[in-house]
This record gives sequence, C-alpha cells and structure tokens, in this order.
Amino acid sequence: MQDREYPTIAEATRIWARIGLLSFGGPAGQIALMHRILVEEQRWLGEKRFLHALNYCMLLPGPEAMQLAVYIGWLMHRTRGGIIAGVLFVLPGLVAIMGLSWVYALYGNVGAVEALFFGLKAAVLAIVVQAVMRIGARALKNSAMIAIAAAAFVAIFGFGVAFPLIILAAGLIGFLGARADMPMFRGGGGHGQPGEVHVDDAETLLGAETPGHAEVSQAYAFRVSTVFLALWLGPVALLFAALGPANVFAQIAGFFSVMAVVTFGGAYAVLAYVAQEAVQNFGWLAPGEMLDGLGMAETTPGPLIMVTQFVGFMGALREASGISPLLAATLGGLLTTWVTFTPCFLWIFLGAPFIERLRDNKVLTAALTAITAAVVGVILNLAVWFGMHVVFEEVATVRAFGLVLDVPVWATLDVAAVALVLAAVVGVFFWKLGPVTVLAGCALAGTALFAAGGI
Repeated sequence: MQDREYPTIAEATRIWARIGLLSFGGPAGQIALMHRILVEEQRWLGEKRFLHALNYCMLLPGPEAMQLAVYIGWLMHRTRGGIIAGVLFVLPGLVAIMGLSWVYALYGNVGAVEALFFGLKAAVLAIVVQAVMRIGARALKNSAMIAIAAAAFVAIFGFGVAFPLIILAAGLIGFLGARADMPMFRGGGGHGQPGEVHVDDAETLLGAETPGHAEVSQAYAFRVSTVFLALWLGPVALLFAALGPANVFAQIAGFFSVMAVVTFGGAYAVLAYVAQEAVQNFGWLAPGEMLDGLGMAETTPGPLIMVTQFVGFMGALREASGISPLLAATLGGLLTTWVTFTPCFLWIFLGAPFIERLRDNKVLTAALTAITAAVVGVILNLAVWFGMHVVFEEVATVRAFGLVLDVPVWATLDVAAVALVLAAVVGVFFWKLGPVTVLAGCALAGTALFAAGGI
C-alpha cells in the first residue's frame, strides 16, 4: 500500500467533479479520462482492477462509463461514494442538454439555429460511421460473428424487429454456441487497453486485495438494491396509476424504464431502438430532430445516452396538456434522465460485491461476444437511417415481399449536406480529428453556409 493518505470523501468529490466536467468524447474518451486520472495520476487503483471493473460494466445494460464511475466510487467509499461519482458524472450533461433543449424549443426555427444543427448532423453521421467501423473491427473476428451482425442489420432495417429481441436472440446464440464448445464462440471481443501506463494493483491506494469496507454482506447489498429499485420503479407505478397509460409522462417513464434494461452495446446501438420507437411509434419528434439531439449530446460532457433527455423533453413539450409546454418539457426531460440512470446504481450496488463469480464465466463471455456482433449490425442500421435523413430532404417507405424499407427520394438530394458529410468524413478518418473538433467545425461550416445563402 502506498504511504499517500487515503482520499477523504470531500477530496474524492472534487476528483469526480473534475471528471464529470471533462467527460467529452463518448465512452471511449470517458474511460480513457478516468484511467488517466484515477489510475495514472491519483493511483487509486491499478490496471488489473480497473479492467476487471470495466469488463463487469460492459456486461450491464446502460452507459458503461457512468457505471464504471459508480463502481470505482463504491469501491473507494461504499454506497455514498458510488452515488457521488454517478451523480457528478451525469450532472454536467443534464444541465447542458436541458439548457440547449430550451434554446432549441424557443429558437429552433430561427435560421441561424437551424444552420448550426444542420452542420452538427453531418458531423454526427461521420462519427456514427466511425463507431460502426471501430466496433466491427473488434467484434467481427470470424464468420459466425459476421453472420450475426448481418442478420441483426437485416432484421432491424428490413423487418423492423425490435432491438431488445435482436439482443436476446444474439445472446442466446452465443450461449448455445459456448455450451456446444464451438471454437468460434470461445473468448471475448475485448475492449483494449485504455492507457499505455501500466500500474500494478499492489502499488495503489486500494492495493491488490479487496478492501474491508467493500466486502459487504449479501443482505446489505440487497437492502441497498431494494431502495434503488423503489426509487426507480416507484415513480413509474405512480404515474401509470394517477395519469393512465396513455398519458405522455407515463409513456416516457415506461418506455425509458424498459430501455434501461435492454441498452446493451452502448449509446450508439440503443439510439436505433430509441429512434424507432420515439420517432415512428410515439411520434414525439422527427428524424432530423433526433439527429439534433445527438449533436447536443456529442458536444456536451457526460454519457451520450443523455440524448434521451432531449427526446423526453420534446415528447412532453408536444403531448402534455394542462400545464405550460416548457414546464411539461422540463419535467419530461428530468423524468427521462431519472428512469434512465437510476437503474445504473442498482446494477452496481447489487452486482459489484459478487463480480468474482462473473470473472471467468466463459458462457457469459460468449453471450456478450455475440451481442456485441449484433450491435454492429444495429449501429450500421443507425448509420444508414441517419445518413438518408441527413443528405435527403424526403425519405419514402416501400413495402414489398414482407419488407418495410425506408428509401431516399433522389430528387431531394441536398448537395450542401453531402459536401459537409464528406468534409466530416475526411476530418474523422484522414485527419484523425476528435469528435468535438469535427462537431465544432461542421457547426461553423453550417452557420457560414447560412450566412452566404447556401442553405
């Protein structure tokens, strides 16, 4: 153990606040940030423990970076530390997205604001394509994984199969493949090393062993979990009982509670599911507005899944009655965030004391590997769907041979949008620019095109 003094809860709070304010760049950037600060700078924990925690969080539904923060916060200061870490990781994004949502609702139809988001959409498309290629390169290691990815794409793009069903089917395939001891289902995709500096667990504040304060009893873990289960589902039940299932607030609470338990594969993957339901089924917002919301999430700190707050905001803005539209929208956005992130604490506080049981489970690893392959197909669907709505002003629906396909109306091709998308692709893939730089550049380009009369 190091001679350095163990951090107090106040000192830890300052560290988590710093991480929350700097957590740009999506889960990969956020995990790298936590590694640099917590492992390399603060030496709270070592490489092996950090990766063990990360692998556990990757097994869970929800934003893995936020859950990793909760896990490490819990490991350092038990339940209180986990709550502080999780809240401070989410809070900056919550405030930023809420402020941008108000601006969007009040001034979204103003030309300059529309031009800003016009540029952001092009950048978001390039970033999503990059996500497809990055995850695909890691996950599609053999013909079985490629087949699962292709089947997932066809299922969601051609037949509109719900995202949770695709994930369940992929997990079952991986499970059965591992049980049959098929070579192509052995091992996992892995997530790579988040940093180059290697820190041994024994040389950190936590040391190589699990500290005594983290060795909680099973009864304690379930008692804490029961509290968070009530905090999560209690408001949902009250809304359904008081307002009825047709009310928009009950719909928001119910839909995003379901989403919280099926969001395997990260924010990019679940966005296809959210878009499918929020745009096509509930009618809370238009496809282009979904892109605008993702642009907000990409340019603010916090988990990318914070885009769901914007979805809930817009849904309540348009559907709620009897109160001020902006008040309803604010409540809708906060409700969305509550039911999206509260379960994350439940997963950690329930499972973290027992993660050693999952560490070497080969069958579980195979199921996760198959799910990751399916996620590649789902994200590819997202890229195609986004791409059509970015570069074409109109998209038509064609039904044939049991398929329901969205196809572009070629006469509505937007040349300016194509040019911006190509510029964003060059920035991402050839110049290796970060997402914030690409988003800022495209936003400025969209504004310049508006000023020049190009859009």
